[in-house]
Amino acid sequence: MSQESVKQALGSLIENIKTNPAASRVVFRASTKLEEDVRCSATVRNFPPLTIDEPPDLGGGDQGMNPVELVLVALGTCQEIMYSAYSAFMGIKLDECKVEVKGYLDLRGLLSIDPAISAGYQQISYTTTLRSSADPKAIEQLIEVVEGHCPVMDILARAQKVTGQTTLNGNPIHSLALNQ
Repeated sequence: MSQESVKQALGSLIENIKTNPAASRVVFRASTKLEEDVRCSATVRNFPPLTIDEPPDLGGGDQGMNPVELVLVALGTCQEIMYSAYSAFMGIKLDECKVEVKGYLDLRGLLSIDPAISAGYQQISYTTTLRSSADPKAIEQLIEVVEGHCPVMDILARAQKVTGQTTLNGNPIHSLALNQ
């Protein structure tokens, strides 16, 4: 898809949502399954299953990215997609856009060694590299728009409502509701 195609697709979507606000509410879905040991598969839409695994020091066979790496991938790629979409919309030509993301995790939380330590990342940092001959002020505006509207950044930075249910042999046995 060319930048012009991206611009046209987003323009059409924006116009559709302006005339039909209900079209703005969408649901994304993923299905996952534990396959063996700590190796899982994930299915989204009609794509081939994605293998998720852990490195050997965490009990895995290292056959795929692990879930916390996927979070980093989600942030980096979401920002790149937002840069592509908004640069097309703003008429800014980007010659290069890449994002390096690091997540800092203390395994004592994950392994239940210290209950005072969170199981997830303590910090996530990223470096975005852009190459463009565009005016630096236009690039600054682009950065502000991307960082302010990146859905994955928003998900990571803002507490989300999370609900879950566990069934055993077809019967519900546990429910979870966070940040309600």
